[in-house]
Amino acid sequence: MSLFRKIFGSKSSRSGEELKSDDRGKYMPEIKIPIDERFTINFKANGGKFLYCENLNEIYSNLEYILEENDWKEKKALLFDDNLKDRFTNSNLKDTNKVSDSTFFLTTCENLIANDGSLLITSKQIFEKKLPELPVNFIVYATTSQIVENIGEGLRGIKSKNRQKIPTNITTIKHFKSGDEKDFLSYGSSAKNLYLLLLEDL
Repeated sequence: MSLFRKIFGSKSSRSGEELKSDDRGKYMPEIKIPIDERFTINFKANGGKFLYCENLNEIYSNLEYILEENDWKEKKALLFDDNLKDRFTNSNLKDTNKVSDSTFFLTTCENLIANDGSLLITSKQIFEKKLPELPVNFIVYATTSQIVENIGEGLRGIKSKNRQKIPTNITTIKHFKSGDEKDFLSYGSSAKNLYLLLLEDL
């Protein structure tokens, strides 16, 4: 055995040093970035504004900052979700369920998709509304446990959570750059000015 160590020992220690090197060969497999980090990178690349929160107090204070920054304190929030209304009852939001009266839409989502930085939503969040019918400004409340690898994984999760009745109107929001600049990739999609309040729950 010691003979093998003498022969191969130096080689293995040398290869260990090579592995530590920053100069990775072109045939080396890509370093896998953690799923939450990948979502964040892709979400920001899509033009989304991301606020990471460790607890609910940070969620409430960041919501205050968003409202102040955009001068939305006196504006009405479109709020369809009763649970969300209860959660933000102390935030003094002026809420409405009429799209025409609202300046921004406060909602949850089904999943956060890591591989393209999009948000998966269904009729649970937007009822039967189409994205272009909703306000341009979105504030989305979500948790880190909602991050999934891809849309397929998100759809499987929706199906398993709602065995009795699968939600309809399933769609993704991917373009968060509001403005006039259009490119052919976002053609036909409705760009939203989107803030994500992400609560750490893992």
